[in-house]
Amino acid sequence: MSSPDGIKQRGYWGSGLGFVLAVVGSAIGLGNIWRFPTEAGQSGGGAFVLVYIIATFLIGVPVMMAELAVGRRTQRNPVGAYRSLAPGSGWGLAGGFAVFTGLIILSYYSVVAGWTLKYTWIAFSGSLHGATPEAISATFNNFIQDPGPVLGCHLLFMLITIRIVMGGIQHGIERAAKILMPVLFVLLLLLVVRSLTLPGAAEGLSFYLKPDFGMLDVKVILKAVSHAFFSLSLGMGAIITFGSYLSPKQNLVSSAVWVSCADFLIAFLAGLAIFPAIFSVPGLEPDAGPGLIFVVLPNIFNAIPLGHLFGAAFFILLAIAALTSAISMLEVVVAFTIDELGWNRRRSAIAVGSVIFLLGIPSALGNGAVPLFAGTLDFVNEYFGGMGLVLGALLVSLFVGWKWGTGNAVEELERGRGTFRLGQVWGFLIRFVCPLAILTILFQLLRG
Repeated sequence: MSSPDGIKQRGYWGSGLGFVLAVVGSAIGLGNIWRFPTEAGQSGGGAFVLVYIIATFLIGVPVMMAELAVGRRTQRNPVGAYRSLAPGSGWGLAGGFAVFTGLIILSYYSVVAGWTLKYTWIAFSGSLHGATPEAISATFNNFIQDPGPVLGCHLLFMLITIRIVMGGIQHGIERAAKILMPVLFVLLLLLVVRSLTLPGAAEGLSFYLKPDFGMLDVKVILKAVSHAFFSLSLGMGAIITFGSYLSPKQNLVSSAVWVSCADFLIAFLAGLAIFPAIFSVPGLEPDAGPGLIFVVLPNIFNAIPLGHLFGAAFFILLAIAALTSAISMLEVVVAFTIDELGWNRRRSAIAVGSVIFLLGIPSALGNGAVPLFAGTLDFVNEYFGGMGLVLGALLVSLFVGWKWGTGNAVEELERGRGTFRLGQVWGFLIRFVCPLAILTILFQLLRG
């Protein structure tokens, strides 16, 4: 940031609204539209949702504030940020781990996101209209086992993501967020309205909104806390990176709260769109698991009036959600190459995006197309999308709470807003509560 050229290459947010929408886009992704309803359906509905709300604001918001403070104070990517605040120490490795985690996650995330592009086309074409459940399942299985279409969709999704990130902060990421996020919200609201007018919707609402505390065991609690954490894109350097483009005038505390509220709202609305629809079709259950989106939902669309339009809108929504998160993941690595290697943005976006595409090939071909790569996507998701993010967030909490110091962090959080009256409470959460909660999640993931 020391030279005009560096500022041009690195970029900055043009407005506070653009920043909030971009971070909301980073947080909102397949986890909100796909994973949240799946987890809630398998965990009893309302009880899971209640714990998820508590975890979002007790753990998610404090860690997000910590990441934003680190990013804005240093104006650097995760590696440069840790090195700047703890020179001569090994903490730069924690930043490197975050960057590497984001790179690997995007390599398989792009594969699944490519499926949403394919299913948007399938829904628009009406090729599943009137198909039997067996035919719908066969369509999905045949698609993910066919190398050409799977790799083509993976490539197309990465090309779209690269093109947006090449545009920079204001003219690429911020401009895309200002368009995509309102579109996503409007589409989701339309789906909710349609779902709530279906026969049997009341039963779905009861399952989703009325907590059954008999379902509330340790496993459900841990799943809800874990999902709240994953949903906010914490632990992989995205929030640090986005925070590094902020001006001192931006209120970090209110930004973290607004982003967390928006993230929860989108996930909550996704549940409102899906569960009433599930209960409107006899024989379908809310605990269908990961196949809920690509196998179960097309059956629902076939069973309701104007279902093909309903389905097309849903998969457009899913593709937009995937894109907004992918943009932030690519930007983490691009910011690293700009800051630490001196590359320009265009070269960085193309080079990094190409590497990510190549790294994603085993995940794309590991669902039946090439036996050698079998299970790759699940493996990478578990160890990087699961444990990698948890470990990254633990390192952020420990660094801010015990190395950099909560006093320095609070000072940064007070820039642009005045006195942070809950600074001591936040400091206690980031030093003790958040690390303990994250360690518990990590322990459970390691167990199995």
